[in-house]
Amino acid sequence: MPDKFNMQSPPFDRLTLPQQQRLRSSLDVAYFRSNDLLQASDRPSVYLHVLIKGAVEERSPDGKEIFAHYANDDMFDVRALFEEKAKHQYVALEDTLSYLLPKAVFLELYNDNGQFAAYFDNNLAKRQALLDVAHQQKNLAEFILTKVDDSIYHPPMILNPDQPLNQVTQQLRDNGVDAALVRLAEHDQRLIENPSAHPYAIVTRTNMLHSVMLDNQPLDTPVGEIATFPVLHINDGDFLFNAMIAMTRNRIKRVMVCDGHQAVGMLDMTQILSAFSTHSHVLTLSIARASCVKELALASSKQRQLVESLINNGIRTRFIMELISAVNEQIIEKAFHLVVPSALHDHCCLIVLGSEGRGEQILKTDQDNALIIKDGLQWHQMGVVMDTLTHTLQQLGYPLCPGNVMVNNPKWVKSQNEWKTTLSQWVKAAKPEQVMDIAIMADAHAVAGNKHLLAPIKQHLSHLMADQELILMEFTRPALSFSVPLTLFGTVKHSKSGLDIKQGGIFPIVHGIRALSLEHQVQQNNTFERIEALVQQKVLERETADNLSEALKQFFKLRLAQQLSNQHNTNKLDLKQLDRTERDLLRHSLHVVKKFKQWLGYHYQIRE
Repeated sequence: MPDKFNMQSPPFDRLTLPQQQRLRSSLDVAYFRSNDLLQASDRPSVYLHVLIKGAVEERSPDGKEIFAHYANDDMFDVRALFEEKAKHQYVALEDTLSYLLPKAVFLELYNDNGQFAAYFDNNLAKRQALLDVAHQQKNLAEFILTKVDDSIYHPPMILNPDQPLNQVTQQLRDNGVDAALVRLAEHDQRLIENPSAHPYAIVTRTNMLHSVMLDNQPLDTPVGEIATFPVLHINDGDFLFNAMIAMTRNRIKRVMVCDGHQAVGMLDMTQILSAFSTHSHVLTLSIARASCVKELALASSKQRQLVESLINNGIRTRFIMELISAVNEQIIEKAFHLVVPSALHDHCCLIVLGSEGRGEQILKTDQDNALIIKDGLQWHQMGVVMDTLTHTLQQLGYPLCPGNVMVNNPKWVKSQNEWKTTLSQWVKAAKPEQVMDIAIMADAHAVAGNKHLLAPIKQHLSHLMADQELILMEFTRPALSFSVPLTLFGTVKHSKSGLDIKQGGIFPIVHGIRALSLEHQVQQNNTFERIEALVQQKVLERETADNLSEALKQFFKLRLAQQLSNQHNTNKLDLKQLDRTERDLLRHSLHVVKKFKQWLGYHYQIRE
């Protein structure tokens, strides 16, 4: 039987081959009948139990309190192996088989292998980091965390701004490149107007072709006159994935690599795609080229396939969020451009709200959007156009919002001044309905039209909410309204309908962090970025912040995995589909939420 012991599951996969052989040779298997005592309280623990089948209950010494239940692949009692005696008793609830690892062997492995020991640390962030390491060898996460260096990018061709176009064309052809940097002179007006910008512009074959054939520029035109400025750049040593996101979000094929203000390389999307075959750039090109809703819908339909490809290649959930957020933004912006007359694009701003506004949506969920209109604009067909936009987004796979938070609802379409007045009224009232409306607007993110229209409104809300203790108390209350799905004994609650991870785990963290961000005028939208900003302002301790971030990532990861495998978009988790490690991390993550809710209640003086 010990030969069947699973060495591929954390933490046992962290052991070296000789250590695994040492463990396997030391294992025994024990059978217990229902009601048998596996471990007595106040007695030394001599084994680590790893259950093969059956069920075990952890009880107080007098048997009146129940602390936890253990099933297939669960381990106990690690704590007792480090102490003189076990504090609790463990009783079989049914016929049970268990692997027995002698205490001496466990402690030997614990002391000799730091990664194995780290698994048993109660700090959730450390445990999640261990799991990430365990999966690196069989996925592409290692690639995604690769840093940009001269083994990836190629040296830049740098031109003098006075070189004529015909000479530059010949130079590009001779060197087999289709783009080059132009080093601008210090007295160049563009640098004078942008003193903090890097002193380079960029020219491509396409630039030059358009200049000569469409703009009738002479062949001896200095290249500096037609070169594009400024140049999007990343820093040498930055993450490769950040370069990919920058290219996707800005719809470009290449970025300049810099060391300080000095250009040291050019990085092309083709170089990234040669190693990372998710075809995300191909998808964004399809979105950009769509000339009608039907073509856009075809491109949009490939989004789930992209997510599955990323997941199957082991890409981290946080990175997937960033990339899909950029893709989502492009789809919605393109829909806006197809529906809203171009003459009005500079006079209104489409904003997304909720998880889309925070950049935390992966699979398409309900529409959550609103419109800001420039003060003084008279737009008589606005209602018809917004109805069309809502219908178009529905065709693209974004379901209608049950709460009707959409641009076809006049409540969510206002001028700049009307939005400021409305926000003031909501904050003054601070009733449950207004509180959630404020929360929705706190996550607003501009995606199309005149994006500058949003900033004054968000600034107004920030001033209204900053240091407003009574209002923030009511604002925070919803974060405490849903109970954490843990039993009195600290185990995850089982339910036939599944565990609602949004209510029990995601929402308390997201909304609690949102409240703290409003209190301290944090400008970021993304919850992970808000957590980091709150650490910088010394509102949250580093350990608390790390645990909150890791818990939230774990919730997103588990939800996404089941949404993809079960082909649904709900927030329910089927606990039967989780392995031992996932159940363990879920339990610890929910305890992080419970502790955070207690802290919020104390911070805002809220009595549940």
